[in-house]
Order: sequence, then C-alpha cells, then structure tokens
Amino acid sequence: MQHLNINHILKIDQTPLYIFDIDVLYQRIQYLKNYLPQRVSLCYAMKANPFLVKELENHVNKLEVCSPGEYYICEENNIHVDKLVISGVYKSSQDIEHMLLKGVKTFTIESLTQFELLCEQCQKHHQTIDVLLRLTSGNQFGMCQKEVIQIIHNRKQYPYLHILGIQYFSGTQKTSVKKLYKECQKLDELISYLSQVENYNVEELEFGGGFPVSYFEDGKIFDEETYLNEFSKCLNEMNYQGKIILELGRSIVASCGSYLTSVVDMKVNHNGNYAILDGGMHHMAYYGQMMAMKHPVYHLYPERENNNPQTWNLCGALCTINDLIVKQLPITNLKVGDVFVFENTGAYSMCEGISLFLSRDLPAVYFYKDNTYTKVRQHIPTYPINSIERRR
Repeated sequence: MQHLNINHILKIDQTPLYIFDIDVLYQRIQYLKNYLPQRVSLCYAMKANPFLVKELENHVNKLEVCSPGEYYICEENNIHVDKLVISGVYKSSQDIEHMLLKGVKTFTIESLTQFELLCEQCQKHHQTIDVLLRLTSGNQFGMCQKEVIQIIHNRKQYPYLHILGIQYFSGTQKTSVKKLYKECQKLDELISYLSQVENYNVEELEFGGGFPVSYFEDGKIFDEETYLNEFSKCLNEMNYQGKIILELGRSIVASCGSYLTSVVDMKVNHNGNYAILDGGMHHMAYYGQMMAMKHPVYHLYPERENNNPQTWNLCGALCTINDLIVKQLPITNLKVGDVFVFENTGAYSMCEGISLFLSRDLPAVYFYKDNTYTKVRQHIPTYPINSIERRR
C-alpha cells in the first residue's frame, strides 16, 4: 500500500492506527470473481473484519454472521436481512427469536440441539426460514453425515424449515488444491446420495475454501492465479452443478489493511538491539507468525535506503516478553519517531489480538477511498475510568 499518503495521516492523527483501503478491497473482490466459475457467489465471513460489512454489502452475495455481536453490527449498519447467514456453534433462543422477528431468513444448523431450537422458535412465530445443514470436517463444528441425512430424511415433519442445502468448512490457509479436490469429492458423493436415495436435491452448497494469504517475506512465491484456476476446475468437474456460495474471510480482506505503529524507545541489551513500539501484539496478529521469527511485509516511514543495516527486535508496548512483533529485522539508521507500516492486516489483526490486556487504548480506524481518509473509529480507552478522567 505504498500509494497511501502516510505523511497526511500522521498529520491528522497519532499511531497506532489501522487503515483499510476500500479501493484495494473492491479490486480484490473483482480479482476473485474473475477467476471463479459464474455459478459461484461470494459470502464474506465478517469475523475477519467486522468494520467492512457496510462496504461489502453490495459487493458480495452473503455475509456470514457467527455471533449476536456480529448480528447487531449488521443491524446497526442497516444491512438487509436477506444478506445474512446466521452461523456459529451457539445460538440462544433469545437471539434466534430477535433475529426471526427482524426478518432474518437464513440460518445454519450446527447440531441437533440447534435444529430443535430453530424448529421451536419458527413454530412459535409461524415463520418459515431457510437452513443450511453444516457437515462436520472432524472437529467441534457441524454435524456428522448420519445426522445430516437423518434431518433430510424426515424433512416433511418440519414445515417451517426449508432445507436449502449443505454448509462445509474445514480450515484456513489451505495451500493444497489436492485437499480441496478431496473435500469437493466428499461433498459430491453426499449430494449424489441425497438425490438418489433421499430424493432431495441440494439447492445451495456453502463451501469454506480457506484460501491462503501470504503474510511474510520468506522468499516463497504463492502462485494464486494457478491456485484459483485449479480450484475452479475442481468445482467445474463436480457432478453437482447447482449454486455454490464460497465463504471467504481472510482471502477477501487481508490485503486491504495496514497497521501503523511508531518507535517510542530504543535500547541495547546483552541480547541485542530492541525498539519499543506504541502498538504491539494486542493490535496485530499474523497467522503463522512463529513467535516473531518470520518477517512480515512492511514499509518504514520516512523511507530510506537499506545500506549497512543493524538488526533490531521490534517489541510492542505490553509488559510481557511475548510482545514481539519481529526478531532480527535489518534496518538502517532506525530512530525514535519512525513509523512502521505493516501490510496485509485487513483480516483478524484488529479482532484477534488481546486488546484488553494492560488496558491500552484501542487504535483509531480509517477507511481510505478515492484518495480520501475517513475516520470510522476514534482511539478508545479500554478502561472506563480512563475515559472519564480524560473528559475532565
């Protein structure tokens, strides 16, 4: 994101902060659509970055909502209920009732208990909904194949539930297309069985591809174009030729995010050079970071040529030895006040960190679109007393 005007943002606000480039986000979505079969639509897993739901509403087919909090974010942003797929391993009767009364139409079913709960609430309010039966991949999510078949076999007993199809998600950062082939084959076999034995035709398959994102400057080049072409071929070769909703989070939004944090202190200890940043692990989490051994993609501001660099350990502002961002990073003439711009932080970084630890402020959040910065969240104290004191 070298096109960002870092000088401008530093004049109007202080670090640490996030910038989400909406232009890059839209380009990314179009890139994915260009490589996927026409029958494939996109579902955004909003847990990757809840700030972006309104920006994505008209650019993806569905938004996956995995908690009451995520639902209320959508409600506050006036997201149309037809866009929402209510997922997640725990749905209370109160939450389901509220969503039904608001007109939400589509839910996933994670267990027989959830199934009974949805039946109960739909019958109570005489409301018919679409449901996707989640097939487990061998973890705590979803139901076993036997339970999925059982519900479909008895589907006429549930007049308020329209069984729309199957949901399946097996993980994240899957670089092997062979694994995706095996998963598609498994789903194809189940869908064929349901058609031939249960006389049930799957209308929609929601598939979580878990596409990988490259975060680190480790010399490995991920050929995404070939990956997407092979995955599309995999989908086209399935016997099932119905509607596919591809659920993605990280792959859609990672590239649109930057995290800015400044050097506030420097020291030399027996074990090396240390630079203390005003941000840290409570704001930024890279998947597969391996205790800061890998070097993420970043830019340093002000820019400089990397001649005769020294190696620096970049540490955050938390009082824990675990708050290491990067180890042994070669940098020339590092100074207090320098700003690191860490890239590919559009997914999970702002919501996976331990943001409440040590009660540091939550960073500001900006959107960058059409060469304009828009603040969507101010710096927020994590402890209410701090907030009261600062207003005096």
